[in-house]
Amino acid sequence: MSGRSLSCSPEGIQKAKRALIRYSLTQKALADELEVTRQPVGKFFTGKPVDRNLFVQICDRLDLEWEEIVTEPASEPEVNQDKNIDIDALVGEVREKIKPLIQERCGTMRVLDMTQPIGLNDIYTSVNILEKITGQRRLGIDQLLNSCSNQDFERFGLGSIAEEGVPGLHAVKKYPKMIILGKPGAGKTTFLKYLAIQCIGGTFHSHLVPIFVTLKDFAETVNKPSLQQFIIQLVPQVYRLPLINNSQESLLEENTCTTVIENLLSQGRMMILLDGLDEVREEDISRVLTEIRQFSQLFQNNRFVITCRIAAREYIFEKFTEVEIADFDDDQISNFANNWFKAKTVKTKNFIKRLEENNRIKQLASSPLLLTLLCLVFEESGDFPANRSELYKEGLDALLKKWDAKRGIQRDQVYKKLSVQRKEDLLSKIAFITFEQGDYFFKQKTAEMYITEYIRNLPNANTDEEALQVDSERVLKSIEAQHGLLVERAKGIYSFSHLTFHEYCTAREIVIVKQLSEDTLHNLLSHLTETRWREVLLLAVGMSASADRLLLLMKEKIDLILARHKKLQEFLIWLSLQSQSVKVPYKLAAVRAFYFALVLDCEPAITRALASDLNIDYQNILALNLEQAGTRTHLLYLASIRNDIIHLNLADTDNLNRARALTSGLHYNLLLDCVFELNLGQALQHLKEQLPAPDDDEVRFKQWWQANGQSWYEQLRLVIVQYHNIFHNWQFSKHQQEVLDQYYEANLLLVDCLNSDCYVSRQVRQQIEDTLLLPIAEIKQRQQQSGTLI
Repeated sequence: MSGRSLSCSPEGIQKAKRALIRYSLTQKALADELEVTRQPVGKFFTGKPVDRNLFVQICDRLDLEWEEIVTEPASEPEVNQDKNIDIDALVGEVREKIKPLIQERCGTMRVLDMTQPIGLNDIYTSVNILEKITGQRRLGIDQLLNSCSNQDFERFGLGSIAEEGVPGLHAVKKYPKMIILGKPGAGKTTFLKYLAIQCIGGTFHSHLVPIFVTLKDFAETVNKPSLQQFIIQLVPQVYRLPLINNSQESLLEENTCTTVIENLLSQGRMMILLDGLDEVREEDISRVLTEIRQFSQLFQNNRFVITCRIAAREYIFEKFTEVEIADFDDDQISNFANNWFKAKTVKTKNFIKRLEENNRIKQLASSPLLLTLLCLVFEESGDFPANRSELYKEGLDALLKKWDAKRGIQRDQVYKKLSVQRKEDLLSKIAFITFEQGDYFFKQKTAEMYITEYIRNLPNANTDEEALQVDSERVLKSIEAQHGLLVERAKGIYSFSHLTFHEYCTAREIVIVKQLSEDTLHNLLSHLTETRWREVLLLAVGMSASADRLLLLMKEKIDLILARHKKLQEFLIWLSLQSQSVKVPYKLAAVRAFYFALVLDCEPAITRALASDLNIDYQNILALNLEQAGTRTHLLYLASIRNDIIHLNLADTDNLNRARALTSGLHYNLLLDCVFELNLGQALQHLKEQLPAPDDDEVRFKQWWQANGQSWYEQLRLVIVQYHNIFHNWQFSKHQQEVLDQYYEANLLLVDCLNSDCYVSRQVRQQIEDTLLLPIAEIKQRQQQSGTLI
């Protein structure tokens, strides 16, 4: 039954036995996995000759290199009883002949709006395989939530609930017959192409002949050939493959290709890669499933890999192991970006940096398809759109429309009235209801109930409740399989594929479907200070045809947060006066925001947003914390408009190193150019001249600081107090501090909305910016003077 037989060396037998223990296997269990009897496996472990293909399969399963443990064959090569063929030589000949065909069919990829194909090896990023299907886990909603509980909401990502994965090639070695399931755009076809290229290139399963079959093409081939006939047709007759016998080489006649392929299949020397089971039309699927089952049983010693979308079909292949392709992790995202941008190192770094700065966009990057979209967008403009709703819409369109359309795939309409737009409306309805309830995970029956309520109101909808229930289940599975926007996270429990899409569809329901009605607006703004609604508000502003009304209502709501707190209104009055006391070329709102952040000891994000040319690295603004002084002081003058501002981060060094850094900074940085007032600069220059030289030896340097450091520091503190009254001790209570934090974050959201490339009139923008962080009394006074109402 075999070609050349191989036997294991004594050292190899010991390695194999240790591998059995390592993988908790018995010889019988190994035989069962490989779908062979116990006898040949027993021969392997006693050093007796076994079929070469089985020998390699055993080594692959035990993660051993077969070349390292094999002994030289004890006898002449076994030959095919019928054709007298040296099967190893035949494999080599066929591999050489079909190599150009495999490289042509599998060597490139082109998706979405790529203007030209990309070499697979140029862009390919190794994938991981989940050996437990995500949707088949028996977990409850609480367990799924707990799996994300170690992250705060801003870092909450549904991808974190996945199981640990194994490298894709390792999984293919482990399972001779495997079905790879995955969401749309998860990289299933790319991985299958990669297997073919690696195999024909000799770096993976070089003893096999790879055949890549697009099941859609097979199903729609004229005359409906069998799978065996279709595979034979894939190998070009023009190659006139030679048949090797043990006497001479002869050219095959017309039936040569058939004979060759049949020999390879009968000897188990092919790797059959069947791509896209979910892409087969409904009228063809029964025949295709039957063909795969019969073919894989008839030639069971070959390797088989099938790809299919999750939830696409109800099928059973008894001898196949089902696995799932995992989402990309951070390393894979980085590798993909490096491959995409190639030599453009700066662009790659900027791309990763921008992803890290925006967790919502980064979530999309876990999907290879959406990561490709992000790379396309970034390559064109060097950044992501300020209005993120536009980017998310493009991502949604890619999954709902473009992905199948680009490949010429027409899906079956599960429900005849459910167009793409209605699918978007349905997703928006589900998103809004579940998001408002805080349900990131929801039961299948709950989702089906929402679907039933939606489709029952469509024209000519079925009024029979039982039929509606059946339809709703089919619609849910259709959305999961065809678009991957709803995903079964555990048995009977669903979520949106990305939190980003959950938030986007929620905002879409508010703006597009409900059209920002008064009730909807007020309901939305009731969540203004809730962190988890922040992105929804940003998206709602970005999606609005005109954001004037929404932004003005947000501003009014934010101002009311401190309206009843007398002391906090006094604090806002102080902010206003303080901002007017310094002469700087920035918006007063930006200066107020800086002082606000300074008092609350938080990042001055609003100032950054309002004055992008103000180079503030607040964490690196000089902070003196000398132990002998016991006082912390911030130097406002270091918030400079100049790029050559002094930045000294002394927080994590000992006193001596702090002093040396300070000394060096004050000696070699021009302070006079980075102060708000000339007199302050002169005072600081005087202090600078008192310092020892930073290159003094350590003993003299330390002696100066021990003798003079305390008094010098006190002089510095008094200078800052004299010129900037920033040490007013407000002594806010815990509750007041919480309200101020809430107020600041709400104002930051408002500023971010203004900067999101939303459509807002110039008048409203100016009105909002001018009255940011002002006390209620001053806002009302300005309204009376200008005749405007907020």
